[in-house]
Amino acid sequence: MNNLSLFSDIVVDRPTTEGIKYAGSKLKLLPYILDLARRTDAKSVLDGFSGSTRVSQAFAQSGYRVVSNDIAVWSEIFGQCYLLSDRPKESYSTLIRSLNKVQPRDGWFTEHYGGKPNTGSSVQSDGLKRPWQIHNTRKLDGIRQEIDRLSLSPIERAVALTSLILGLDRVDSTLGHFVSYLQKWSPRSFNDLYLEVPDLVSYECEHDVHRGNIFDIANYDVDLAYFDPPYGSNNEKMPPSRVRYASYYHLWTTICLNDFPELFGKAKRRRDTSDTLSGSVFEEFKRNPSTGRFIAVEAIERLIQSTAARWVILSYSSGGRATADELHHILSVKGEVVDIVEVDYKRNVMAGMKWTNEWLRDAERPNREFLFLIDKG
Repeated sequence: MNNLSLFSDIVVDRPTTEGIKYAGSKLKLLPYILDLARRTDAKSVLDGFSGSTRVSQAFAQSGYRVVSNDIAVWSEIFGQCYLLSDRPKESYSTLIRSLNKVQPRDGWFTEHYGGKPNTGSSVQSDGLKRPWQIHNTRKLDGIRQEIDRLSLSPIERAVALTSLILGLDRVDSTLGHFVSYLQKWSPRSFNDLYLEVPDLVSYECEHDVHRGNIFDIANYDVDLAYFDPPYGSNNEKMPPSRVRYASYYHLWTTICLNDFPELFGKAKRRRDTSDTLSGSVFEEFKRNPSTGRFIAVEAIERLIQSTAARWVILSYSSGGRATADELHHILSVKGEVVDIVEVDYKRNVMAGMKWTNEWLRDAERPNREFLFLIDKG
């Protein structure tokens, strides 16, 4: 491992990226992810769990050829918008202006997700919590219908849907996800939904966007792979039935598909995001009965082993299912750990580079995340 112990040695900068409120956002980590990547001399990168695509955007803006992948349809839409557009931002202004002029209408989204404010009170009027006020869901219904009516190219459609999602994210009444909503209307929910052209960048490289199983994408021919899988809780008392990570953003999926799915529960989640139907093997809380090991831990091991790239940057949370000792064993067997960066979210500081035997002690404490640079050489 490189003897780099002073965190101040790192050049801290980050490109300007755009995205939604996202529980797994790596926005604050971007400078450190990019710094680790620069040490590899890589030219191409696989972002295997791209989510809101901020990491993919940052890699692309830093000159890498990017392969962006996620199983979420809305992540694919974001990727197409931010990575595949070959036109300047201004060329979409007419489209976005026309969508802002669409007349509001009462539709499916208003029926299920629109709430009315009480006069003189911020408490939702009908006793049911909703993610948006009705004046914005009526705009949503009108705009979403218009997007389907227009003869848009796939990239134009991705830009329009991304603009719509970003606009809705600015006027929601949530904690940043859609498994529960606020009892009182957030101040921003009183604002009017307004679409803006996403902050697009022109690239010299041709990027790729996929929506697939990471184990089918991991063998992609790239120099570096960045993995930030959804980690299941390490709480042994966590019940088998719990909200899966994919369901946190079920409404973005529905807005992209516009498929009027069957709903359930107080949050009116898509039926196909129920605990028994959705979820990732990396979130799995059970042990493999054949080996006695956690299924999530075995999935991390399988992922690194099946990755074609020589270099891997892995994000790991202290709240994940894998223990520090287990993860240390996996990484040591599958490659050489070149560097480790520790993040302390509670203090909101970076703790610097860690020797392998030092990070093991810190990893058991809560509110920490680690970035591992691995050479599979």
